[in-house]
Amino acid sequence: MPDAEPRIPTPGLEYVMRVVVELEPIHSAGLGPWGERRLVPIVGGHFEGPRLRGRVLAGGADWQVVHPDSMITVDTHYGLQTDDGALIYISTRGVRVASPETAVRLQRGDPVDSSEYYFRIVATLETGAPDYLWLNQRIFVAAVVRQTRAVAYDLYAVT
Repeated sequence: MPDAEPRIPTPGLEYVMRVVVELEPIHSAGLGPWGERRLVPIVGGHFEGPRLRGRVLAGGADWQVVHPDSMITVDTHYGLQTDDGALIYISTRGVRVASPETAVRLQRGDPVDSSEYYFRIVATLETGAPDYLWLNQRIFVAAVVRQTRAVAYDLYAVT
């Protein structure tokens, strides 16, 4: 007798926190084989949610590639410090897709409604702090909005 069809759960989302990451202006390394390579230093910010809150530590960066079709791939690495002193490492990978005209407006720092572009990330969080070990055990996703000197996103755990 064949095995019964397995019940595969439908993933859901659980709100974790809002993160605001403050950025320095973009530094370009020029055109490479995959597009323009850029570095965006992270200089601070804050985060807050039902189970944690604190500040974004200066010193991380967003490593970007601007592809010929205007899509940007992002790869960030930075630190978070909770109000109770715990340190959390966070890395994100994602894509931002916009029309060439919208991409120019975003780069200039003009206000652009989030409906005019697609910006999504997957995040990994790591810590040894006992109260936050649950962060090591989840996959996180977010939709991101670009602000003049920052990005903001609501981070969700995939349930």
